[in-house]
This record gives sequence, C-alpha cells and structure tokens, in this order.
Amino acid sequence: MIPDFLVTHSGGFHADELLSSVILTRLFPQARIVRSRAPEWITPGEDRIIYDVGGTYDPAAGIFDHHQRGAPLRDDGQPYSSFGLIWKHYGRDYLTAFGLPEAHVEAMHSSFDASFVLPVDLTDNGALSPSGPLAGLTLPALLETLKPVFDETDPEADNRAFHAALAIARSFVEARIAQSAAKLRAEAIVHRAIEAAGQGRVLELPRGMPFRPAIVKAGADHLLFVVHPREKDWCVTGIRRAEEGFELRADLPAAWAGLTNGALEAVCGIEGASFCHNGRFIAAAKTREAALAMAELAVKEALSIGA
Repeated sequence: MIPDFLVTHSGGFHADELLSSVILTRLFPQARIVRSRAPEWITPGEDRIIYDVGGTYDPAAGIFDHHQRGAPLRDDGQPYSSFGLIWKHYGRDYLTAFGLPEAHVEAMHSSFDASFVLPVDLTDNGALSPSGPLAGLTLPALLETLKPVFDETDPEADNRAFHAALAIARSFVEARIAQSAAKLRAEAIVHRAIEAAGQGRVLELPRGMPFRPAIVKAGADHLLFVVHPREKDWCVTGIRRAEEGFELRADLPAAWAGLTNGALEAVCGIEGASFCHNGRFIAAAKTREAALAMAELAVKEALSIGA
C-alpha cells in the first residue's frame, strides 16, 4: 500500500508519533500528514496509515494505536508506543531506504529497537520515568518542549510546532542510524587490524573510527591501546573496559599526564611526542613512529603494574 495520507492525532504531540512520522515520511514522501481526531480521518482506508490514534491495532488495515485495552505487547511483555509499532512493521524498509546494506538490516533493526525505540515506548507508556538532573534532557522531554505554550491562541500553532519538531526528530533518528551504520562498516576494518596485530597489545588502525564494539566482539582482550592517524598528527588512545563509564583496560603513564611537546619528550624519551591528556586516556604524536613507540612504552608500564 502506498498511502496518500499519514494520519495521527491533533493537539499536543509526543515523541512517539513524531518519531513514527520520521519513519513514514521517508518511506512515503508523497503522503500528506493529517493531524486529526475526526472519525472520517481515523477510520481505516486504503489511502492512509493511521498511528497513535484510532483505538485499535490492525497492521493489515494500516492502523497502529496503543492506547486501547488489549494493546499489543512485545514478546517480553513490555508495551509498545506507536513508534515501536511503526518500527516493527516499517523499520526494515526504512533502513533499506536509508541505504543500509541488506546484510546489516536485521542486526540494525534489532539494535536500534533496543537502544532507541524501546526507551521511547516505555517512557510514553509510563513504564519508565527518567529522574535526576538529566531527566528533562531526554529526547522525549526535549521534543515536548517544542509544543506551543499553554496560552497560545493561534489555531495553527500546534501544527506548525509539530512540523518544526518533526524536522528536529528526523535529524536525531538519521544521525543515530548513520552512526550505527558507521560502526558496522568499521567492524570489518577493525577485525582485519586485530588479525594483523596478532598477540600484540597495540592495535593500529588506518583512521579514527569506532573500535571498541569490534574489539569486544572479536574477544581481543589482550589489546590495551589503539593508534591511528588524525588530520595532522597521530593519536594513542586507551580502550574502555565497559560500554558505560571511563575506566580503561590500561591508563597511559602517570608521568605523562598533562604534558606537551618538549616536556613530554623529555619524560618519555620519544622524539615527536606532543601531548598527553591529564586524564591519561589519550595522547598524541607528530609521527606514526612516535605514536607507536609511545603506545609500546605505555604497554610496558601497564604490564609492569599489572594492568
């Protein structure tokens, strides 16, 4: 079905129908978004997809609501919002339209659902309530700040705000997909570099790229540092122990912390050493040879103290 209309509810908007609209408008760019609760619009028809309104979930009829009794649940019992339902049925097509290679579609569909879609679903259904100082900075909260203020009198204010928010929501979805796709592309490059490194403790990459997921996937627990070129110099960086947090498998030497250029060269004895962050998670050198020498020296110290 190629719809002429994408129908969602009028009035105040939330992240779930905005993000659903991101998916649907890429797949059906010719379709017009209609924001209405009028029966003639929220009744299924061959010319429309209806979402976050309508009181039923019937994919064959093109209607995807989650507010009714008996609303659909995921296999693990967690609730869907309209975003989860739209992603379930249209996400793979969206990824293909985005240009993702077919071999990556299924893995990306699943990972994006778990990391991006599910939190929106849970928040929309009240099953997840972010707290603390960052609660107001979640994507659903930020998108809702784009709604008109309570005493706005212009009858078109909601629709204008919706479309402005839609453009912002689209940028977040597309950026997240692009970043995730890049990680999948990087995985093959990092895997080849791991093979080339053998049992060495330093991984050399041809450019900066996401490396930790591929290192973990390959089980390359022996690696301690990564070296790669940057625009005008070379980088030596540590590898985080976990996806969250900043603890590294090994820190750069304490004696290097906060030093630059001549001072750093004097301490480490490597010509071309140019910078070490005070946090000891990243350093820089003017040449590849200097960067590799710094990494090997850092490995030697880390092993000596039992990293």
